[in-house]
Amino acid sequence: MRLEVKTNVPLAPLTTLGVGGPARFFAETHTENDVREAVDFARRRDIPLFVLGGGSNLLVADTGFHGLVLHVAIKGIDESDAGDRRLFQAGAGEDWDAFVNRAVEKNCAGIECLSGIPGTLGATPVQNVGAYGQEVADTITEVYALDLESGEVNEFSNEACGFAYRASIFNTVARNRFIILGVRFALLKNGPPKTDYRDLKNHLANHTGQPSLAEVRRAVRDIRHSKAMLIVEGDEDARSAGSFFKNPILSAAKFAEVHQIADKRGLHVPSFPAPDGHLKIPAAWLVEQSGFPKGTTMGRVGISRRHALAIVNRGGATAAEVAALKDEIRSAVSGQFGIDLTPEPVFLGF
Repeated sequence: MRLEVKTNVPLAPLTTLGVGGPARFFAETHTENDVREAVDFARRRDIPLFVLGGGSNLLVADTGFHGLVLHVAIKGIDESDAGDRRLFQAGAGEDWDAFVNRAVEKNCAGIECLSGIPGTLGATPVQNVGAYGQEVADTITEVYALDLESGEVNEFSNEACGFAYRASIFNTVARNRFIILGVRFALLKNGPPKTDYRDLKNHLANHTGQPSLAEVRRAVRDIRHSKAMLIVEGDEDARSAGSFFKNPILSAAKFAEVHQIADKRGLHVPSFPAPDGHLKIPAAWLVEQSGFPKGTTMGRVGISRRHALAIVNRGGATAAEVAALKDEIRSAVSGQFGIDLTPEPVFLGF
């Protein structure tokens, strides 16, 4: 076997949260054949397999992971034209923010609002990554993935991916079945930037005329930096897994219940329209109103001073401490508003 498999590799340095134990086995894969060899390695030993991207949406248990961690590092970007669209077919191991920058530099619209999001490109369709009014589902045309059951590389159309809010078939009905090898995006050549999201619109309020894609990318990165959601070396508040909870989507009846609870406390519930007459409310608002304001500290973990949805490692934290704070927050929100917050990160080894 040509693939190098290492043992007892620390995983904490490979995550943005910076906590957790080692991987019993670890392999970095640069080609489809590498991926196949890693899968065979795990099967021969009858051990679990975990696919690691950029480690930006991950909480690793203090005991680590007792199987094989497969780090996808497949690179390469091919471009072609299709009418008014520019097609970008990229390897799953490409850095996501660098890919966004490349698209913006070529004046191709559709992912500029997804600037500054850490991690690798192959991870974006799994969770249907979105921010500031855009989702990757808006521009993905195909996803290429190895089927662990058949051994074939399948091509998934946008529709076949089953995209929904922070979801796809890859993290729901077909979870753990596929390893994403590459993704194709269709971006609009010389298209206008998307600027209708409230935070972005406010940030650009003094801008004269329509901003360029590059200006919107800078604005998004500035906003993310102001909320400690941009990975900056030395910034304690950036040692997080990003937004730790999904924004809950409520039926009209459930929203009325929450509104009634809030009204008794003299609070206004912020909300945004969601499909099928539902309403989305900010998880950050629920967290703060349930007793966990920005800057909350519990020993070596806490809430970011700039973003109520980010649980941060204040230095030397353990995964158990992060999980304990997560549990306390969920319990408080459930007790006060009757809403069960859903965590966004993947929990490995728990």
